[in-house]
Amino acid sequence: MADSQSNARLRADAGTPTSGVIHVRTRLTADFTVISNALAQRRGSAVTIGVAVYILSLPTGTPVSIEALCAHFTEGETLISRALRELESAGYLDRRCERLSSGQIRTRTYFYDVPGGTPQPDPDDSPEPPRPTRPRKSPQPWKSPAAERATSSSSSTAVTEAASAPASIPVPTPTSAPAADRPEEPAALSDADPQAVSVLASLRRVDPRLLLSEREAARLAPAVGQWLAAGVAPSRITAHLTTRLPDHLLARPAAILAFRLRETPLPEPPPAPLPSFPERPVLLPFQTCDGCERAFRAPESGQRCRDCRGRLVQGPLRAAG
Repeated sequence: MADSQSNARLRADAGTPTSGVIHVRTRLTADFTVISNALAQRRGSAVTIGVAVYILSLPTGTPVSIEALCAHFTEGETLISRALRELESAGYLDRRCERLSSGQIRTRTYFYDVPGGTPQPDPDDSPEPPRPTRPRKSPQPWKSPAAERATSSSSSTAVTEAASAPASIPVPTPTSAPAADRPEEPAALSDADPQAVSVLASLRRVDPRLLLSEREAARLAPAVGQWLAAGVAPSRITAHLTTRLPDHLLARPAAILAFRLRETPLPEPPPAPLPSFPERPVLLPFQTCDGCERAFRAPESGQRCRDCRGRLVQGPLRAAG
């Protein structure tokens, strides 16, 4: 009992690191999520990785809007929206605007565990066609043994004749592809209305985010041309397309502009101008006749009326006659 003894190990276990983290593994059989190291060890904001891990752990169909994420995390909208933009630029998050068969537009959010994956089609929008049912065989009438032997002999004779005849190989005829499968040829910018193209090109002066390519401008020009034909001024079209835009555009600017041009009803045409009436003659002011003091219209004062002028002309004529 006089000897001192120590409970410490003489040396560390082989393979155990002397510094750093030591993992304590637990094998899980339920309620776990598989995450790639490229995402878990991604350099950058910890909020971005936390939002990505949380979205991967949710079942399909759970809302992942900014409001829903802010209700779960303690961070505000600024950090959550910044994290979503980083995930979208890295290829993990993809938000698309798709049109349903009913005509409604719905925003689809795809989250990839590995960037570059292919989303699975939605079974609600593209249902599988029903399988054709096999027609039921109609019951055959009863035949006597003699009739069956006669039928079998005639069928064997027909098979022999068909085997002796040369087989005709059907020649496939080339069929043209349906019009729906052919890709739509993009419209040329030179064929578009120059005034409509000018309106679309001037949008980036109001909002620098509304920078359109030539293909997008050629596709939007016919809709702008309809507005111009309806009598809408270019300044009014620019104000309609640029006012009250969201702070963060979740889709291409061309998609937002096409939606506003398509869903907004055209304004009523301007009223037709009133018919022009002939100008009224200028009314002369009233003057007082110096001879009879009767009122009459004349441009200047000191004149006589028509009757007095007639008497003045007739007086010398009578005296001469």
